Amino acid sequence: MVVRMLEGWQDLPIEGVVEYCRDLVEDVDYPTVKRWRENGGKVVGRFQVYFPDEIVAAAGMLPLSVRGGSFEVSEAGAHFGGYLCSIVKTSLELALTRKIVLDMFVSHPICDSARNLAAVYGRNFDYPCEILYLPQNANSAHAITYLRGEYDRLKRDVEDVAGHRISDDDLRAAIVIFNENRRLLREMYAIRRDSPWLLAVDEAYVLMAVGGMVPRQEHNELLRYALDLVGKRNLQPQDRMRLVLEGGFCEQPPLDLLHTIGQFSYVVDDDLLIGSRWITEDVSTEGDPLGNLADAYLEHSSYSAVQHDLRKPKEKMLLDRIKDSGASAAIITAAKMCEPGLDEQVAYIKALDEEGVPYFVSEFEESMTSFDSLQIQLETFIENILFV
Repeated sequence: MVVRMLEGWQDLPIEGVVEYCRDLVEDVDYPTVKRWRENGGKVVGRFQVYFPDEIVAAAGMLPLSVRGGSFEVSEAGAHFGGYLCSIVKTSLELALTRKIVLDMFVSHPICDSARNLAAVYGRNFDYPCEILYLPQNANSAHAITYLRGEYDRLKRDVEDVAGHRISDDDLRAAIVIFNENRRLLREMYAIRRDSPWLLAVDEAYVLMAVGGMVPRQEHNELLRYALDLVGKRNLQPQDRMRLVLEGGFCEQPPLDLLHTIGQFSYVVDDDLLIGSRWITEDVSTEGDPLGNLADAYLEHSSYSAVQHDLRKPKEKMLLDRIKDSGASAAIITAAKMCEPGLDEQVAYIKALDEEGVPYFVSEFEESMTSFDSLQIQLETFIENILFV
């Protein structure tokens, strides 16, 4: 099916492209997904953090990043307690209120809430709802073989929904598209490291986030166009502190929060939507495509609080992120009620203390609307570093 989900951005200036993407990201009616379905397309929703979207795309279906949002929960509250993170409830709310209509849903056992999400979906919807079991022991000699088998199981289930087989050539074609997407995102993050005054953190975020709701071919076109315009921006650097933001791997901070941070600092790296950048090198298109995807997930990948890999100690990875981006300090945040994120804060703080790296600790929630207090605290934090 060849249907364009994105129209009207092709002749806009970069500010217009950013605003166009922001409107899409904040629209809880998911107009691109509705347009896809209206044209006969099928949709596979998947929860955060990482998912092999290539398998869904190879079947000609739309992989949708189900990431909740900033809105009031009315129906999902009856299915989850109030002591859980917001994204679990808002993600379910989107489906219960038919803001999004899926043909399949996949979650991951990244925490107790996410593991149970597939079962809750399954009791309320008649489409397939399942869990993709990524390796718990990434250091096992059998991890790649195991994960390749999980991907094959997922592929068979996707084929059932799509109504046709997925060939190896279909997978290779999808890998080529997603390789380009990850290269473009790496280029965008390189701009933020090298020339952060050209692209604020909230601008980069919406350019990246829109990729989770449209075919990646279209996202690639938009990114190529936008990054060319960013490089031509006539903006001058300001005297701002360079920061790394850590803690946005699953539930996402409100856009206004990112905008607030970007008003008086340069966020030169982060883990926002890290799943879209999880694989750090091109996936090979030679040989077995499922095996190549499994190898890339384990051997050529980033880190997060929800993957345990002794070869990638998260404290060291964070320190490397700070060093490689030339940051002077870090914002260590976590979604409220997020056990993995809050647990990692303790380890991160200990490592930053030992290395003498200044840091600011905070929490966020999707539904936050007031940031005045946080802005004052952050401004004070930065001034204390710059002027004391």
